[in-house]
Amino acid sequence: MHREEKARRVRGMFSSIAERYDLANTLLSLGRDATWRRFAARVAEIGEGSRVLDVATGTGELAFEAAKRASLVVGADFSAEMLALAREKAERRGTERVKFVLCDALHLCFADERFDAALVAFGLRNFADPERALRELVRVVRQGGRVVVLEFTLPPNRFLRWLYSLYFFHVLPFLGGLITGRREAYAYLPRSVAEFPPPEEVVARMEKAGLENVRYHLLTHGTVAVYVGLRK
Repeated sequence: MHREEKARRVRGMFSSIAERYDLANTLLSLGRDATWRRFAARVAEIGEGSRVLDVATGTGELAFEAAKRASLVVGADFSAEMLALAREKAERRGTERVKFVLCDALHLCFADERFDAALVAFGLRNFADPERALRELVRVVRQGGRVVVLEFTLPPNRFLRWLYSLYFFHVLPFLGGLITGRREAYAYLPRSVAEFPPPEEVVARMEKAGLENVRYHLLTHGTVAVYVGLRK
């Protein structure tokens, strides 16, 4: 699929499920999605005074988690529908530490070394050009700052992989369709995960983008990976 075509389809898909996106995430992950975000924010090692970028922020849940530790968090996404919901949440919660901007991950609208850390949750595999997106994340982070990637992966254990695939490829699209009315979006999800490279290759791509000391943590029986690297 051509880059522009993939970007158009992904934007349309996420915009179409925006209203029920949070509910679907919680139900389909069996409530584990909040734990994964907390872990990603923790390993970013951000603290008071830090400026953090959350790319592919969606409805802002990772941005709000990061704001518990940082002084300023900017959530960026290319779906206006997702950002509208994120801004509504920020207003309801009365948080002033989080700002949301409409911005493409392949062309981040920020100056070099603007942030102390950059995070992306479940977005890297959806980008039309993941390598370019990684370079952009590295560009906007200061030297020594952290880039954290939270992404689905396939369990290394064969039996668990079989069980996971059974749920992921058959049960999840059905349930996702019931919750959101958009079964095709949740049929896309397992396909995109299956096509995404294994953790070792993701590490290599992050290193090529300009990061060092890249490592990863497997969570929830190896169904999710959190990658962490330092900008050289």
